Amino acid sequence: MKKWFVVMLIVAIMLFGTVIGFNMFKQQKIAEYMANMPEPDFPVTVTELSATEWVPTIEAIGFIEPNQGVTLSTEVNGIIDSINFESGQPVKQNDVLLALDSKVELANLKSTQARLPAAEAKYKRYQGLFRKGSISKEALDEAEANFRSLQADIESLNASIDRRTIDAPFDGVVGLRNVFLGQYLQPGTEIVRLEDTSVMRLRFTVPQTDIAKIHLGQRINISVDAYPETPFTGKISAIEPAVNFQSGLIQIQADIPNNDGQLRSGMFARAKVILPTIEDQVVVDQTAINFTLYGENVYVLREEDGNTRAYQQVVKVGERKGHIAHVLDGLNAGDKVVTSGQVRLSNGAKVRVVENDALTPPTQLPQL
Repeated sequence: MKKWFVVMLIVAIMLFGTVIGFNMFKQQKIAEYMANMPEPDFPVTVTELSATEWVPTIEAIGFIEPNQGVTLSTEVNGIIDSINFESGQPVKQNDVLLALDSKVELANLKSTQARLPAAEAKYKRYQGLFRKGSISKEALDEAEANFRSLQADIESLNASIDRRTIDAPFDGVVGLRNVFLGQYLQPGTEIVRLEDTSVMRLRFTVPQTDIAKIHLGQRINISVDAYPETPFTGKISAIEPAVNFQSGLIQIQADIPNNDGQLRSGMFARAKVILPTIEDQVVVDQTAINFTLYGENVYVLREEDGNTRAYQQVVKVGERKGHIAHVLDGLNAGDKVVTSGQVRLSNGAKVRVVENDALTPPTQLPQL
């Protein structure tokens, strides 16, 4: 029995020893393979930076307004007697657009005008009689008061008749007519919208920290969603003298020529105030910039011992336009920056530069 136990113990020890030895041999071979394995390189696309001009801008948003715009309405009530315009028609200043029925006012005016010559003649006759001492001063004053009262009545009736006609206060284009011939109008009823669209205006706000960069006559570029491919150019025409103490913003107004009539009031617009051009600046494709909790960085290539390696470089990015960004600090002209493939990179990783046009936008987008 003891002999059998000793034999089994020896077999077990040999078996376990073989397994342990095999594992040690395997780990040794793996370590030798890893030690002799060549360093991996990662494919990346690269761009070489060069100094260029940069035109900084101040971006803002706002709504298009007309040079002049008003919704015409009536001050008095009455029935529409005539309408002298059509929807969308251009009109000139002082053109009569609409008239209310004024027959009663005209009749009263004629009646008053008919009494005026007699009252004037009586007043002049009383002046002569008063100089001769034939009448009292009271009789002369009463004749003068009657004459002056008729004159005032005529002026009042003329004003009342004028208030019953709606004239164009300025040159422009009328919108859609909201009333009809023979309709009874109440005071304040909206008749039509009139706008002078020869020059449009854009009001927007900028932070008070940018006040020193803005001046009258400064050029701005405007874009609207209705015409995404059409650029509009204007100039700053007015700057609000006071800063809003609650928001710290200041209002700016710009005039935009509207020769083609494309701009309409109420359009949402994006504005870029053009600042002086800066020479010898570095710009980089935004795909090269990595965003982390500690800031923004890019991978810059360096040659070491015949190998190309990528190293992280912290950068300070300023304004962005489209797919490019203005680098304020961290990069210089001539640096080679990784534009794609940096997801698998680490600091000091060996890389291999490849050609790839995947990031190049196509000249024509495919149709769905």
